Amino acid sequence: MGSWLVESLCLDYEVGVYDVDRSKLKYFFNTRKFLYYEEIMDFSPDILINAVSLDRTKALYDEIVSYLPGDCILADITSVKSGLADYYAKLGRRFVSTHPMFGPTFGNVKDLRNENAIIISESDEEGKAFFREFYSGLKIKIHEYSFQEHDQTIAYSLSIPFSSTMVFAACMKEQQAPGTTFKKHFNIAEGLLSEDDYLLSEILLSPYSLEQIERISEKMGDLIEMIKARDKEQLKAFFHQLRANIGLKT
Repeated sequence: MGSWLVESLCLDYEVGVYDVDRSKLKYFFNTRKFLYYEEIMDFSPDILINAVSLDRTKALYDEIVSYLPGDCILADITSVKSGLADYYAKLGRRFVSTHPMFGPTFGNVKDLRNENAIIISESDEEGKAFFREFYSGLKIKIHEYSFQEHDQTIAYSLSIPFSSTMVFAACMKEQQAPGTTFKKHFNIAEGLLSEDDYLLSEILLSPYSLEQIERISEKMGDLIEMIKARDKEQLKAFFHQLRANIGLKT
């Protein structure tokens, strides 16, 4: 996501890039490339977009904040916001927290018209305006939630597909002639499990995720009972409800 942000911003803004893996810097064009934090101080950015892995977000801020101007806005793009509200309050700096609800694994970053992004309502107004303009220019749908509302939304929108996909992968066995549906599920599982373990854990361990995953267990229990009873009428009613849930006309 950091690379995508650089490529998306560098034609309209003066962008500087720092990466601990210096070999990655050679792939960026129309940007200032930094090897040391002191060079960021000379650059004097208006906004710092923190695009490191989730488990390093706060640690990176702690390392770099002394090299930034006092009015520089701190920006994060983390998919889990737990603990960030308290962290920003303690830091006492201007911040904007946002979450692009897509990524290189599944999203088509060349055409984002059907994608969504969340901006945290407690963020600095200038920071929010920057990301609104950025997302609007890419036709991304923008939603504004509080830190708590964000994590509640993510618990629903990520923990359910994540855990469902993990169950699929847990039951995996080699298929000599996989069908189309199987292959689609397999591709999703492959993409999901290429994600960082820390990210997957944080999504599942969110205080709002357990309730959502218990719903899956409850519905699976209902389905098992219908199959055991060989109750076609109940299954038919179940399928009807599923179609209604996803807005499919029957």
